[in-house]
Amino acid sequence: MNRVDNAPCEPRSSARTSSMRRSKVSSVTVLTCISVVAAVGIQTTGQSAAGAASQTPTKSGFVEPFAGVHRYEKLAPTQVAHSWQINQAIGQRRADEIAKKIGLKKSNVFTKKQYRLFITGRGKGGDRSSAKLVDQSVRILTNTVGRPLYSKIHGKLVPSVLASYGLMVNKSGMLESPANSSAPTRKVNAVIEPGGYLGQWCRANGAKKALRMLYRSAYTAEAVYGNKAQQISGAAQLVANKKVGKSTKMVGMSMVPSIWIVNFALIYTLNPSAAAKMPAKWAPIPRRVAKAIEASSTGQVPYLRYASSLR
Repeated sequence: MNRVDNAPCEPRSSARTSSMRRSKVSSVTVLTCISVVAAVGIQTTGQSAAGAASQTPTKSGFVEPFAGVHRYEKLAPTQVAHSWQINQAIGQRRADEIAKKIGLKKSNVFTKKQYRLFITGRGKGGDRSSAKLVDQSVRILTNTVGRPLYSKIHGKLVPSVLASYGLMVNKSGMLESPANSSAPTRKVNAVIEPGGYLGQWCRANGAKKALRMLYRSAYTAEAVYGNKAQQISGAAQLVANKKVGKSTKMVGMSMVPSIWIVNFALIYTLNPSAAAKMPAKWAPIPRRVAKAIEASSTGQVPYLRYASSLR
């Protein structure tokens, strides 16, 4: 997220510097760890998320690397127990609790002014196109009740709220995982990778403390798992969940523990109130919908064709 050779949190010890640099290199992630993996990585693994389910699941029902760091796994969303929980936000109190437990301090996040300037592409070195990608990505990952996304379908604006499923509807009306190659949450990788817009902007606009905090939080460790998770998830970017004695469920990549925590850490650092809008629970994607997405060569299907299956 910022150049390793000019890191805002560069330690004094040369040994520690080397360690921190390696950690930062592993933190090349999108808002959903979505573009960490090149297509070559997917092709050479020859493995899918469903295949990964042959490993022993953790208590959450996810296998590694989707489950992420064990001590943080319990902080991630659990499966909905009631239909009314679908797409409900975590709320500010819970967001603040999670932040503390993963090493984030509210006093060190972006100020309201910094966030406003950053998200609109203003400030020193501001860039509107880069900022737009970040803004779109945050909106996608906080697509909970009261925060619909709008798509133009057959000439009409159609709202959708699907965050708990780990799905989204793009502006053209196609249903996909936020990890799909066409999504802003994938294209934003160039903006937040080392040497990208985020790191440059932070150094130029007094936000080094926020960036330093982010790197020292669970974000860095979880990003390693998120990277690996992307490499085995194919075009559909869906993940299998298998709890003992229960049937396998599928959910979108953005709702697995490792990646949800990475997303949360980054969004909280930018704007705690936005992080509070992230989904509190994950919901299984209806079987017919998941099968259709997995069968699609692009990982996309027409939303209106499957909307009735999604609450």
